[in-house]
Amino acid sequence: MAGITALGTTYNLPNYTGILHLLTPADTPFFSAIGGLTGGGQTTDTEFEWGNYDLRTAGQNVSLEGQDAPTAQNRVRGQVKNVTQIHHEVVGVSYTKRAATGRLAGLATAGASNPVVDELDWQTELMLQQMVRDVEWSFINGIYQLPSDNTTARKTRGILAAITSNVVDAAGGTTATGTAAASTNLITLTAHGLTDGDSIRFTDVGAATPLTTTDVYYVVSASANTFSVALTKGGSAVDITADGTVVWAEGAALTKAMIDALLMSVYNNGGIMQSETATIMVGAAQKLAVTAAYTTAGYVTKELGNVGGVTVNRIDTDFGVLNVMLDRHMPADTIAVVSLEQCRPVFLEVPDKGHFFEEPLAKTGAHDKNQLYGEVGLAYGNEKTHGKITNLKA
Repeated sequence: MAGITALGTTYNLPNYTGILHLLTPADTPFFSAIGGLTGGGQTTDTEFEWGNYDLRTAGQNVSLEGQDAPTAQNRVRGQVKNVTQIHHEVVGVSYTKRAATGRLAGLATAGASNPVVDELDWQTELMLQQMVRDVEWSFINGIYQLPSDNTTARKTRGILAAITSNVVDAAGGTTATGTAAASTNLITLTAHGLTDGDSIRFTDVGAATPLTTTDVYYVVSASANTFSVALTKGGSAVDITADGTVVWAEGAALTKAMIDALLMSVYNNGGIMQSETATIMVGAAQKLAVTAAYTTAGYVTKELGNVGGVTVNRIDTDFGVLNVMLDRHMPADTIAVVSLEQCRPVFLEVPDKGHFFEEPLAKTGAHDKNQLYGEVGLAYGNEKTHGKITNLKA
C-alpha cells in the first residue's frame, strides 16, 4: 500500500491487530559491508577528496658499476573527489493519533492490542530505514552532481558511475536504431529480431520521453517490425509521450569468459587482491547467471562467507575465491566487481548533533513532528580496482 504525504491522524494511519510484517525489502548489503551508519569516515566540507599515485612500469632497471648518481625521478600524486548528498525527511503525527492506541480498524479482534505502542517513534524508525535504502541505491547507482548554487541538490557519485576503466560491454558495442511513436507506444525497426521478454537498454532516446538511458526495459507486444517496452518483464507498455529516434543495445547472456575477462582487467590494475573483500555484486537475475556460469565450467561454489557483517556466497575463480553479494539495488543487466576495502561512506557531521540524527521540530499545532537529517557520500578509492559488465540479458 502507498504511504501518505500528510500529517498522520487516526483517519489516514489506521491501527490493526496482530503481527506487523514488512512488505518492502529493507536490506542494504553494500552500505552495510563498507561501514553503514556506524562506520566510515568524516569530512568537514560538502566536497571530500582522496589522493592516488602510481609507480613506473616494472623493468630491468640497472646501473653501471661506479657510475654517477642517476637523474632524479619522482612520482606525481593525483586527486579524486566526491560530494556528500543531503537526506532530509519529516514525519508527523497528531496528538489524537498518539493517544488513541486502542482505536482499531479491520477485524478489531476482541482482547487484541495495537502492536504499535508509539506511532511517532514507529514512523521515525521506518523513515530512517527508508533513508538508508536511499543511501544504498545512491552508493550503487548515483550520478555525480556538484551544483554552483543552492538551486540544485548535490548528488554523490555511485560505484557504477565511478567505474570507467574496467568495463566489459556484453553487447559488444552492437546497437540498433529505430523510431518511437507516441500515438501507438511502438518502436519500429524492420526485422529488429527481438522477442517478448528480451531486455534492452537505450543508449540514446532522443526526444522520446519518458524513455531513459538509465533504466532496463523489457520487450512486450513484439511483432516482426515493431515492439513496445515495459519496465518489468511482461509488464504494461511504457506510455511514450513524444516521438523520437532511439538507439538500444540488446542484453547478452552472461558467460564465464566475460567474467574472467573482467576479473583479469581488475586484477591487472591492482584490484581484488584481498580475498576477504573481493566481491562480485549482482542482482537476482545475474546471481543465477554467475552461479550457472561457474558450476557449468566445473568450478566449485564455496560455503557462505561474511564481509562487514553481511552474509555472502563464495566461489572459486581463476583469480582466487571471491564473494558474491546479492543486492536488489543492482541494475538487472549489470554486474560489478568491487574491492570493498577501497570503499567507505563519508559523513558530514553537524556540530552537537552527529550524522543521520533525529530531532523534534518546533510546535505549530496539535501534533508532533520529527525531522531526520544526514549528509553522506561514497569514497570508492581507486576506480581501477573495480569493474563492471553492462548490457547483460536480464
